[in-house]
Amino acid sequence: MRTRASGATPAAVRGEPVPLRAPAPIDVPREVCTLYPRASRLEWLLTNGTGGFAMGTVAGSNTRRYHGLLVASLHPPVQRVVTLSRLEETVLTADGAVALAVNQYPNTLHPDGYTRLARFSLDDGPVWTWSVSGAEIERRVLLAPGAQTVVVRYASSAPARIRVEPLLAFRDYHGLTHRNPDAWTGFEEHEHEGLRTVRLQPYGGLPSLRLVHRGSAFRGAPVWHENVEYLEELDRGLDFREDLLLPGSFELELGPGRPGLVAASVETAAPDLDALAGLFRPAEPVRAVPAGRPVRRADAPGEARARLERAADAFLVRRADRSATVIAGYPWFTDWGRDTMIALPGLLVARGQLPLAREVLEGFLAHLDGGLVPNRFPDAAGPAEYNTVDATLFMFQAVHAWERAGGAQDFLRDVFYPAARAIVDAHLRGTHHGIHVDPVDGLLVAGGPGSNLTWMDARVDGVPATPRHGKPVEVNALWYNALRLSERWARQLGDGPRARSFGREADLVAGAFDRAFWNDARRCCFDVILPEGPDGRLRPNQLLAVGLPFPLLDGRRRAMVLEAVEVALVTPVGLRTLARGDPGYRPSYRGGPSERDSAYHQGVVWPWLVGPYVDALFAVRGDSMETRNRARAAVTSLIGRMETGCLGQLPECFEPEPPFRPVGAPAQAWSVAEVLRVLARLG
Repeated sequence: MRTRASGATPAAVRGEPVPLRAPAPIDVPREVCTLYPRASRLEWLLTNGTGGFAMGTVAGSNTRRYHGLLVASLHPPVQRVVTLSRLEETVLTADGAVALAVNQYPNTLHPDGYTRLARFSLDDGPVWTWSVSGAEIERRVLLAPGAQTVVVRYASSAPARIRVEPLLAFRDYHGLTHRNPDAWTGFEEHEHEGLRTVRLQPYGGLPSLRLVHRGSAFRGAPVWHENVEYLEELDRGLDFREDLLLPGSFELELGPGRPGLVAASVETAAPDLDALAGLFRPAEPVRAVPAGRPVRRADAPGEARARLERAADAFLVRRADRSATVIAGYPWFTDWGRDTMIALPGLLVARGQLPLAREVLEGFLAHLDGGLVPNRFPDAAGPAEYNTVDATLFMFQAVHAWERAGGAQDFLRDVFYPAARAIVDAHLRGTHHGIHVDPVDGLLVAGGPGSNLTWMDARVDGVPATPRHGKPVEVNALWYNALRLSERWARQLGDGPRARSFGREADLVAGAFDRAFWNDARRCCFDVILPEGPDGRLRPNQLLAVGLPFPLLDGRRRAMVLEAVEVALVTPVGLRTLARGDPGYRPSYRGGPSERDSAYHQGVVWPWLVGPYVDALFAVRGDSMETRNRARAAVTSLIGRMETGCLGQLPECFEPEPPFRPVGAPAQAWSVAEVLRVLARLG
């Protein structure tokens, strides 16, 4: 089966429709759909290649402030606005009105549409099927690639009339809105040959939302739905109630072979309903979902790969200037340098998307400042932020992967190698945030007290929750590899003097690393050399000193590191960030921002670390059947987790104790990418 994906596929990012191998749908049976506590915890995600997205739950309710049918990106991939929160549908029968929607209000669910769900399926988009008076009513949702437009298709197995009511938020996606007397609650409607366009614009500072359909005239009856609750926000210790504007309604007539389409857009031009209809595949016979059946498992290797590739496509976007980039995670992240460079080998290189990978690399190199690529681009489209010591060093690994996959040498010769020389020189001189090379031992210093420049970057009340200033172990492994790669590239390009200088710096690091980082008491590496002394806590960062292309430590010590990490940190869903038994270990990730941030890297499991773990496995134990079986086991249980949480995706992290509850962002680029990279290595 082949289909055109609605999300941010590489083809969509380039603006070219290219069909993809489609994974099997994920099916959710009736007994799960109608169990609200479970169905409301299963999420779905669609993306449009610009940073805009649609997101919600199997139950049909919104449980996060970030959920909505159209979360538009007004300056891609940032300035995101929840415009259309949802469409509420009611089937108008001879026996009365039957609601299909559900909302959480204080102490109550209303209406109770989830009780009529017959099944849910996630294919190229989410599909709900309700059973009403002997008929099956179906709703499918897709996003238009590259546009801030959502299209909904309704179908019915028997003649039916449904009322559709838009609920509007019109606010920044991080915020909430409340009843506002200044909101314009009216509408404008134009009709031409049965096609109706309704313009809604509660606030002049935001673009109009245009609804296009072939139903009845819009009936204005504005009302505020007050105190809609988002219980995921309550769990996160944040404000969780908002008021949504319902400006009116319209009706659609449905029947066999007579679907109804509704498009909603904030684009300047009204959406072309007929063209959008082409996004949907031809109707297929209804697939029965056996009673008691779980969501569909991705057991076969090809199926797992197809599902991961579809997940990966969600993170590929174009900025407003048309340059390609990678969204770190949904729903609240934009494009981050560190996340992009870690994700790039799996997200694009392992999938053969070398031109697009090069474009992403060039996009970040265009913002090089003081030898650093940006850590992040703010939501408000302001200047880039450079508070990272490792994003630029991970870029060397991304370029190395790109080169090994057959990337064109002109990029290395004309673009990256000149940048690499400037990057190394800037680090040797010292650059932003106190990043500098210690002239005594050649090790890289990641700022001073109060800075948090590594991937373990959480802060609580302005103070790093995991202080790692000084000389972090993985940063110096990355620095050493950047020097060795630069040395090799210099020789390859005939730059002998620079090759020798890179080599001298690398030799200095290699000579100092063992003395500085080896923790003989624990038979592994110190995590960071702080100004006051070494930090002996057992963390996974040391795996990079073992598994990168140019490893440090001798063979015996590398084996000790791997054993220590396997015993204390490896779980079925990734690696713990801190060993059990450490006084700072946090077994759960709950509460408000301060409670969660203080636990973020204090035991919480991160799936992306499965990549460095597998690299270390191969580096220490070789390419044996046992190594491959361990590597395959490390990713298999993660792939199974794509059937929970955000369906078809992998989360940012998990709690570190069984049942390993998914936490953090429901969909994270480097989690998906590193599993893809491991699968590509296993073949």
